[in-house]
Amino acid sequence: MSDVLAPTLNTTALAQGVVTAVRGSVVDVRCAPGLPVIRSLLRTGTDGAVVLEVASQLDAGRVRCIALTSTQGLARGTAVQHSGGPLLAPVGKAIVGRMFDVFGRAIDGQPAPADVQWRSVHNAPPPLARRSTQSTVFETGIKAIDVLLPLESGGKAGLFGGAGVGKTVLLTELIHNMVGQHRGVSIFCGIGERCREGEELYREMRDAGVLPNMVMLFGQMNEPPGARFRVGHAAMTMAEYFRDDQRQDVLLLIDNIFRFIQAGAEVSGLMGQMPSRLGYQPTLGTELSALQERIASTDRGAVTSIQAVYVPADDFTDPAAVHTFSHLSATIALSRQRASEGLFPAIDPLQSNSKMATPGIVGARHYRIAQDVRRTLAQYAGLKDMIAMLGLEQLSPQDRNLVGRARRLERFLTQPFFTTEQFTGTEGRMVSLHDALDGCEHILGDQLKDLPEDALYMIGAIAEAKTKAARAVAA
Repeated sequence: MSDVLAPTLNTTALAQGVVTAVRGSVVDVRCAPGLPVIRSLLRTGTDGAVVLEVASQLDAGRVRCIALTSTQGLARGTAVQHSGGPLLAPVGKAIVGRMFDVFGRAIDGQPAPADVQWRSVHNAPPPLARRSTQSTVFETGIKAIDVLLPLESGGKAGLFGGAGVGKTVLLTELIHNMVGQHRGVSIFCGIGERCREGEELYREMRDAGVLPNMVMLFGQMNEPPGARFRVGHAAMTMAEYFRDDQRQDVLLLIDNIFRFIQAGAEVSGLMGQMPSRLGYQPTLGTELSALQERIASTDRGAVTSIQAVYVPADDFTDPAAVHTFSHLSATIALSRQRASEGLFPAIDPLQSNSKMATPGIVGARHYRIAQDVRRTLAQYAGLKDMIAMLGLEQLSPQDRNLVGRARRLERFLTQPFFTTEQFTGTEGRMVSLHDALDGCEHILGDQLKDLPEDALYMIGAIAEAKTKAARAVAA
């Protein structure tokens, strides 16, 4: 018998059943002497290789299951055993520095970790009485985020964008910048990830020396929807162990939360449920809330979550994006237009927001500078149509100055990333909040209007602009 789910099996009293129907990832099972409960696991196929999760009870003798593994070769009449328990995830100090799949199997080529506990992936959110009410800023070293969209320590932030605008690159850079200074444990959950992306991330984290403080969990793109749907719950079980048992702060990174919603929609469709708007599952809000509400800070520790969110067809009114918005303390929207202009990270400051950007939390100076930056960029956006029709020369001197400030701000808020050094040949920069605010203040005060705009492009602190301009003149 395979050891995939060995911890979940009650070998003393296995209830028996038989497969009655197989339709792709949906398997009907007739059970005797009694029905297994919803969410319990069944095993069937050769050596128990096919793992099923009970999704509904059809009648007094039958259940309908979703397969968490491939059902290839499964036939009617195949014997089924059920474990009497749900899907379990490994927890313990031994899982740190390792990479797992949804069943808790090590997929990093190393032996299975010893001395681990196995816990159910289905847990209730912490009660309100235990939740923390403090709000502190989580500094990332990325100028555009720290100045305009400060993240909350113990909060949830979303990276929204369509395909190819830089969500995974920005998430990887956040991992690089924050894992090194993060004193707790970091958990990366890849939902619907490509195998290549998982392998590259593992190698990068190992080379950066931060893997000893990380746990990586993947439900890959080629796996059945049931496995992709449950990998987020398994990651949360691990995060809850470090928060509640070890009293450590946890940095939870999810790429991509849309794939979780998509896997739920596939499961819903396979179960024959009536679809909701745009084909999504009718239980979208409930399923997303069940996962997101477990990401919380308590009196024992904080779970800070950063989630990439794919936006279908760049439509921010898509139900998947709308339901995710409501759970976040910061929303970072990535713009395809800014990406096409080479302004990376392609963060759109006018579509992004953070509830931390208030004077009482970030301070009066930071709030004033951030509001001035937003106002300048908004006024520039309003002038773009006029510039396109009449040209920059037809603007008033005040508007021309405003356009110059806005264009310099746009370029100063770009930043070379450590994770893209091998592609760009430019060394990455991590910029402190103090340096980022100083640079914005200098630009807003017209102290750098004599410098060319290109001198502010892809630099770190503002002092680099003068050095870059001097080198350009010398060349």
